[in-house]
Amino acid sequence: MVRLTTPNASTERQASTAGAAQAWISRFEPALQGAAQGSLVGLRFAVKDNIDAAGLPTTAACEAFAYRPAAHSAVVHKLLAAGASLLGKTNLDQFACGLNGTRSPWGPVPNAFKPLYVSGGSSSGSAYVVATGQADFALGTDTAGSGRVPAGLNNIVGFKPSKGLISTRGVLPAAQSVDCVSIFARSVGLAAQVLDAARGYDPQDPYSRELELAAQPFPVAFRFGVPDTLEFYGDALAEAAFKEAREQLRALGGVEVCIDFSPFAQAAALLYESALVAERYAAIRGFFDAHEGEVMEPVRSIIGRGRDYSAADLYEAQTQLRALGQRAAEAWKGMDLLCVPTTPTHYTIAQMQANPVVLNRNLGAYTNFVNLLDYAALSVPSSIRPDGLPFGVTLIGPCGSDWQLAELGQRYHRATGLTQGATGEPLPAPQPIPGLRPQATVTVAVVGAHLSGMPLNGQLIERGARLLSSTETAPDYRFYALAGTVPPKPGLQRVAAGEGARIAVELWEMPLEHYGSFVALVPAPLSIGTLVLADGRSVQGFLCEAQALQGALDITHFGGWRAYLASRQGAPAPQTHPFP
Repeated sequence: MVRLTTPNASTERQASTAGAAQAWISRFEPALQGAAQGSLVGLRFAVKDNIDAAGLPTTAACEAFAYRPAAHSAVVHKLLAAGASLLGKTNLDQFACGLNGTRSPWGPVPNAFKPLYVSGGSSSGSAYVVATGQADFALGTDTAGSGRVPAGLNNIVGFKPSKGLISTRGVLPAAQSVDCVSIFARSVGLAAQVLDAARGYDPQDPYSRELELAAQPFPVAFRFGVPDTLEFYGDALAEAAFKEAREQLRALGGVEVCIDFSPFAQAAALLYESALVAERYAAIRGFFDAHEGEVMEPVRSIIGRGRDYSAADLYEAQTQLRALGQRAAEAWKGMDLLCVPTTPTHYTIAQMQANPVVLNRNLGAYTNFVNLLDYAALSVPSSIRPDGLPFGVTLIGPCGSDWQLAELGQRYHRATGLTQGATGEPLPAPQPIPGLRPQATVTVAVVGAHLSGMPLNGQLIERGARLLSSTETAPDYRFYALAGTVPPKPGLQRVAAGEGARIAVELWEMPLEHYGSFVALVPAPLSIGTLVLADGRSVQGFLCEAQALQGALDITHFGGWRAYLASRQGAPAPQTHPFP
């Protein structure tokens, strides 16, 4: 059975009671089952209602336009073949024209955290059903930021792939030459898994491309660009949140680079303020000319402006865009990726409806240029602001950097400590990014100043190391507090069976290519050798020369460095013999 909801006649309906009802336009009852086998078996998804799914009408949030497709879109067909089950079609800004989620006769879709605020659009319903746990993932479309803005405003992941990576056959275009199918999920790992199932060259899509994606992560000391001018429209909480985000990227090993943002901002302005807007009119020209009165404002005025431009105007705008792209390319010589706020602020539904064009433009300040300049982008949750609203950042890379963005984005998301969407559930364990080649790594056991949160932990982080687990050594070690070391460090020595104890350690996985530079930092009398763990495994780890332990304070009975430091709070330092 198929259920089609009817448009909400009153846009003044309280957003706090709209929620789930206004996020959906039509649903399969029960869900349309996918294949019995595949990488996405057991997952439920939804699609924005400008993407064809046979058995449900495609409305683009306009009843007069609705039609029933005879076949699934290429991307829906791929996801069903991979085993996912389709729940239904979600609400959107009409004809995918907007970044706020209020431009629909089915009513505005509220923010998943505070329902008086906008959800972001145009893929508003898709983001909402993922954020609230109604679907495991959802498809949106992205021309000017519609696959990223609602992700940033709802504490979920929005993956906008490189153009042409996912077929748009069976997707009603907004501006066909720059459109992308985008993916919403509550974790980067799942979004990457969905992209792997959905991607592929389609000769029936005029804009599909055979792209070779980068297969190695960004460098350990990756360079991330930040705009030289930042606009938050008076939102001090957003400004503070972005400052924290930059600090987090630096903690992951990033090197911040200030870039000239003017060519990116000028390219963004062309999307709606030049003849490029004619492509939106071209997408629905036949319907629009016959049924202009059926299109709601301000969508009608925006699309209608496309009639006013000549072919010469379009060529002029395209040349301007090419010139801006050349200028932007200069910035890429000094950075591996660009980091921007996904949105500069939040607006209430009432504010947006009172000033729909200006405030919508503000939401796209950091998104509109991405497809025009042929980049890939990943919106990742970053923090929950003191007012309870989410803040997200977008990592932007060159065409083909999709897997690199996913690898860094997954590490960033986990470092935030956030939960999934609005569900309160913890993030799942990190997942391998499908398109990245496995790196050669070495496992290193640390016992003291390199532990998480300790003074030298950054030496691991900046080399791309990741924490695997906390465990203990075999019961054959003695542990000492060394004097005269800055910062304070312990010494670990293996002894005969029965003469030692188990000592707490952390296991870190480090890319082999950076292991040598890490070992070179280890000062005498410490060294890197082979440690035996409680489970019998042997790993690389910190040991200490025996002569340096004469007169050192034996702290074996504490069982680890953290326990020893806790015992020393407020106590005088131990009097032992110092060494260099």
